[in-house]
Amino acid sequence: MATDRRASWLKGVLDLLVLCCLTDGESYGYEIAKRLDEAGLGTIRGGTLYPVLNRLEEAGLVEAEFRAAGRGPGRRYYRLTGDGRRSLAEQGGAWLAFHRSVSALLARGGVEGPTEG
Repeated sequence: MATDRRASWLKGVLDLLVLCCLTDGESYGYEIAKRLDEAGLGTIRGGTLYPVLNRLEEAGLVEAEFRAAGRGPGRRYYRLTGDGRRSLAEQGGAWLAFHRSVSALLARGGVEGPTEG
């Protein structure tokens, strides 16, 4: 059940996390998926990631550019737009407020977060 729940949580915040992955500059799908995995979010498959990237592009939050490669297939590089940065700031703040509310309620219920060490 925990795996199913994590997938639901991730689905609700994946757009925001993808925008976060583009704050340091442009990137392509595999790099974004790798960054998310390294952050502890698990493997995000192309069938999940690319619809998110397309949705963000259609919303004007990211721009994409296809570049041919000298060897191998070309890649689509994505970068944040001004609207994407504004959306990230706004929605990121909303997510953090939501997270604080959930954390506070769980703490009152006796649930402790992971300890570092």
